[in-house]
Amino acid sequence: MSKITLLRIRVVLVIAVVIAAFFLFYPPTQKVRLGLDLQGGTHLLLNCVDTPNAKVDNDAVNRALEIIRNRIDQLGVSEPVIQREGKRRILVQLPGIKNPEEAIDLIGKTALLEFKDESGKTLLTGAHLTKATTSYDRLGRPMVLVEFDKIGAKQFADATSKNVNKVIKITLDGKEISAPVVQEPILDGKAQISGGNFTLETAKRLAILLRAGALPVKIDIMENRTVGPTLGKDSIRRGILAGIIGTILVLLFMIIYYKAFGLIADVALIINLIILLGVLAGIRATLTLPGIAGIILTIGMAVDANVIIFERIKEELRSGKTLRASIDAGFSKAFKTILDANLTTLIAAFALFFFGAGPIRGFAVTLSLGILSSMFTAIVATKVILDLLTINAKSLAI
Repeated sequence: MSKITLLRIRVVLVIAVVIAAFFLFYPPTQKVRLGLDLQGGTHLLLNCVDTPNAKVDNDAVNRALEIIRNRIDQLGVSEPVIQREGKRRILVQLPGIKNPEEAIDLIGKTALLEFKDESGKTLLTGAHLTKATTSYDRLGRPMVLVEFDKIGAKQFADATSKNVNKVIKITLDGKEISAPVVQEPILDGKAQISGGNFTLETAKRLAILLRAGALPVKIDIMENRTVGPTLGKDSIRRGILAGIIGTILVLLFMIIYYKAFGLIADVALIINLIILLGVLAGIRATLTLPGIAGIILTIGMAVDANVIIFERIKEELRSGKTLRASIDAGFSKAFKTILDANLTTLIAAFALFFFGAGPIRGFAVTLSLGILSSMFTAIVATKVILDLLTINAKSLAI
């Protein structure tokens, strides 16, 4: 394959990557998701505690985490953070949720649904529920419709058959929410739950709780913190300002020190930022304040590879080689150094991602993607620009 053909392929590749990244990222207000520290929301630290009926063990905590995750997913929170911390604790961060009481009401309830007879004996629980939806009764009041599986339907049929013209109390976590009188045996496994103070929102939350299932252990709220949107906006403003100042300083330094080659490095840096932001938007990553710090760090690291390449080219030029030969030799000799340096940083970033938590992982994501995109721009994009500018040139200011 000739050098001209190879150059054309590289040109097409760079242009295609930049265009794809731009359209993935644009418009940023719709494509970039913001974390709790940038848009505000609710931060909760939960603790699983022992009760006479349920002891906390590893399996119980894991099941509690999954049930909480199911509840939050059904609430429709965008990009929540739900993860285990230590033996008994669960961290929950809900970006965009400004009312912590609403979140606590949904997350902290055990949600043990019980159907009891008039003397208080439990006839069946919600363990065999398969469906819970909101609806309205004949008077237009909100209610929750539930359905049982075969086992639950049989238990419910037995309970209603033995309690015709009697009250069956429906309780949630021991609190009575409804007390209907059984008119006739219910054999199809369907029931309705209504209450005098039900609103549409409380009915929806109850349906979510029932669909997700009851927590296996009791949950205590250890920490309850709300991050306001004002702090988030100030963080974004300061982060963007720091990024702009850092970028301008790097661009000026490269032009002053490396002249024409520095200008080429600046173009490669802009391409790197477009690719990085495009990939972040494409994978629907959540941008946090440490994530912005990772992007700013990437800006400084992105030109590092170009500095290595340009210094190698300088050495080749001083040895008497032509510009074209010096560029080829400079890239060839710098490649291993660039690969080794970025690989070690990438390993550290992976360690932060796998063993870190919350914002630390956001920093690791932006740093990792920034390293990969900077290697692409340094080795491919910079080489393409240099080749295009020096096809017929005998010298270039460096």
